[in-house]
Amino acid sequence: MKIARFNFDEKLHWLLPRDKRGDGFDYAFNGPQSVKHLIESVGIPHTEIGETRANEEVVSLDYLVHDGDRIEVRAVVPMDESTDEPRFILDGHLGRLASHLRMLGMDSLYRNDYNDNELFRIAVDENRILLTRDRRLLMHKTIRLGYLLQSLNSEEQFREVVRRYGLKKWIKPFQRCIRCNHLLEPARKEDVLDRLQPLTKLYFEEFHICPACNQIYWKGSHFERMQKMIDELKDL
Repeated sequence: MKIARFNFDEKLHWLLPRDKRGDGFDYAFNGPQSVKHLIESVGIPHTEIGETRANEEVVSLDYLVHDGDRIEVRAVVPMDESTDEPRFILDGHLGRLASHLRMLGMDSLYRNDYNDNELFRIAVDENRILLTRDRRLLMHKTIRLGYLLQSLNSEEQFREVVRRYGLKKWIKPFQRCIRCNHLLEPARKEDVLDRLQPLTKLYFEEFHICPACNQIYWKGSHFERMQKMIDELKDL
């Protein structure tokens, strides 16, 4: 039996069992074990792990933990200046969050019937960030980019993702279809007139259409509510 002392960043405590929150704990284990495996075994996905130290030396997650080691685990640092625009894939419980991200103009794939293997394949093949509340998904060995959402509320989840990935610099609002994620195109009023309600015909002149699903968009009452959500991001 080997024993190592683990100490976790306070920002990670919400992921730990209650009896392991605090000033650290001793972890007993057998055989060769990587620091990644031991951290994930107490409930923290590797996507949430930042700098890790063993005996005050920075180590990779492949580091094999030794008897008597003192392990310090920091949380991932939010991205402030990403050089590449983040792209996302969301699991089947996050439809409202997907709509909010598409509202910002973020490339955000979502279907309510993705299975786990589809999520893993698309995330890896397309270099997408997997957003989920299921920590088990983020522990899969193929997943490199991901975020475990804390809130159950879609608007707070939205703010979480904006903070985590520094999305304010990437905002291009109202350029994507909320329904299917495709980029919108301008539409002439006369071309969509037969699909508009009487008051919409009367009060609005500017329209966009999704070439993929044929959804029509205009700056109705929903636009003001969505613009308010975007304006509130300035305070994050």
